[in-house]
Amino acid sequence: MTKNIAKKTPVFGLRPFLTHDGVEIDDFDKLPRDINLKEVLRLPDHEIHPHQHIWGQLLYASHGVMQVMAQGHIWVIPPQRAVWIPPNVEHAIKVIHKVRLRNVYISPTVMQGLPKHCQVMHISPLLREIIAEAVRFPPLYDTDGPEGRLMRVLLDCLKATPSTPLQLPVPDQGMIKTIADFLKENPDDEKTLEDWAQELGTTSRTLARNFKKQTEMTFGQWRQQARLLEALSRLADQQPIAHIAQDLGYSSQSAFSAMFKKALGVTPGQYFKTD
Repeated sequence: MTKNIAKKTPVFGLRPFLTHDGVEIDDFDKLPRDINLKEVLRLPDHEIHPHQHIWGQLLYASHGVMQVMAQGHIWVIPPQRAVWIPPNVEHAIKVIHKVRLRNVYISPTVMQGLPKHCQVMHISPLLREIIAEAVRFPPLYDTDGPEGRLMRVLLDCLKATPSTPLQLPVPDQGMIKTIADFLKENPDDEKTLEDWAQELGTTSRTLARNFKKQTEMTFGQWRQQARLLEALSRLADQQPIAHIAQDLGYSSQSAFSAMFKKALGVTPGQYFKTD
């Protein structure tokens, strides 16, 4: 991206960055430090339309749930998780439950060691507290003092943070898109590929091949992942686990809990207590 284009890239969706003398900073070329943080509250159904930044961005919700769309995937971001977005990656955001965003913007000059693709990151208790402290730093914090040293620790923590499998590929062509769109609205649907093939006038083998081609998942894997992400949104809304299991088409709460634990390593009841 050229410098002229970069200068037209505003800091989207946040209170303005200000210099020490109160002048608004409206593009990334003028951000005062290599690592900058901002906090903002967003209400349910708030949307930030597709855009991109010339800096890397950690979209972190300390409270609430949001959905991020980028690179042909949907990510559902529950509390204490974040999505890493590399520079120049177009992305959009939709707030599902009121969120407190604590965004971390990182200059390309200090990004070596960070992922080159979007991914969900687990925010450890240590990283959570560092971000909570750093978001209160002044724009022109002392890079050689305690604030600057803490920012370097923040960066080291990010580079060591493991990813979490909370993404869903989004089919964008033909019958596979039709099926995926339906399942996103009806996660409890139990139709098999054979059922879909009969309904759409094709063969289950053709659908299976195209599902794998477009999503790198089997039909069953994709439907389970869609259900998992829907479950996270409902758990964050404190809906009863038994109701979630029933609404998502599971025969019992135990069957749902077994799927959830296999995917994320903890039971639904434990997930938001792990921090």
